Amino acid sequence: MSIKHPIISITGSSGAGTTTVKKAFEDIFRRLKLKAAVVEGDSFHRYNRVEMKEAVAVTEREGKDISHFGPEANLFEKLESLFAQYSEDGSGETRLYLHNEDEAEPYNQEPGTFTPWTPIPEETDLLFYEGLHGGVIHGDVNVSQWVDLLIGVVPSVNLEWIQKISRDCSERGYSPEAVTHTILRRMPDYVNYIAPQFSRTHINFQRVPLVDTSNPFIARDIPTADESLVVIRFNKYREQEYTYLLAMIHDSFMSRPNTLVVPGGKMGFAMQIIFRPVIEQIMEKRRKALLRD
Repeated sequence: MSIKHPIISITGSSGAGTTTVKKAFEDIFRRLKLKAAVVEGDSFHRYNRVEMKEAVAVTEREGKDISHFGPEANLFEKLESLFAQYSEDGSGETRLYLHNEDEAEPYNQEPGTFTPWTPIPEETDLLFYEGLHGGVIHGDVNVSQWVDLLIGVVPSVNLEWIQKISRDCSERGYSPEAVTHTILRRMPDYVNYIAPQFSRTHINFQRVPLVDTSNPFIARDIPTADESLVVIRFNKYREQEYTYLLAMIHDSFMSRPNTLVVPGGKMGFAMQIIFRPVIEQIMEKRRKALLRD
C-alpha cells in the first residue's frame, strides 16, 4: 500500500455489474477532479483468444483444466509487479485486451488480441483496477498487499451462471452445453482463486436475485436490477455512518451490524455515497504526504 500512489481495486467475476461499478467511480473521479490510471484485468491474461483455445484443448487431452480464473492462464507476477511499481513511484506498464471488432479497429488488430505493453500515463492521482484478480494470492505472489482499497463485486453463483450462459449463447454463438462445460472446467479455479479474494476485501457488494434461479441451466431470462437486492458487507471500513446511508438510500435496511441491503437499482448510487468520502480521505492523506516532500 502507498499513501502517495494509492491503488483502488475492484475484483469480481462476470455478471457482477461491471458497467455500474465503472460509471460510479468515473463519476467520483470526475467530481473530485482526479486523474486515474485505469487498468483492466483482462490485460493480464497470458494467452490471446486463439492461444487460449489451443491451451484448453491441450490441457483437456492431458486430463487437466485451465481457465481465465487460474494462474496458468494469467500473468499474476506481472500484475503484482505493476502494483508494486505504481505504489513505489506512480509508474508501470499495462496493455489492452481487445474483446471485439469495435475495440480492435482503432489498433488495426484482430479481436481477441492484445495491444503492446505501454507505460501508464504520468502524474496520475491513483491507479484504478477492475478485473478478476485484484486481490489474488498464489504462491509467492500477493497482489492484495499493494491495494489501498479492495472492493469485491460479485453476483450469487446461480445468477452468474445464468448471465454467462445467456451472453455466450446470444453474443458468441456457443451452445448451452458448451457453456456448461466451460463453467464446470473453471470451477476448481473459481473455488481456489476467485472466491477467497472476497475474504480480503474492505467492502463487498453481492447482487442477489429475488426470482427463482434454482436451475440456471434452463433459465431464459436474466433477473433485472429491480428483481434483485444488493448485499453490502463492510469488513475493514466499519466506521460508516449507517444512519446516514439508511436515510439516503430508500428501502435499504441493515441485516447484520456490518451489512447493508439496498435495492438492486441503487447499487451505483450506494457506491457513490459510500466511496466518495473514503476516496476523499485517501486523497487528503496523499496531498499531505506530497507537501511534506
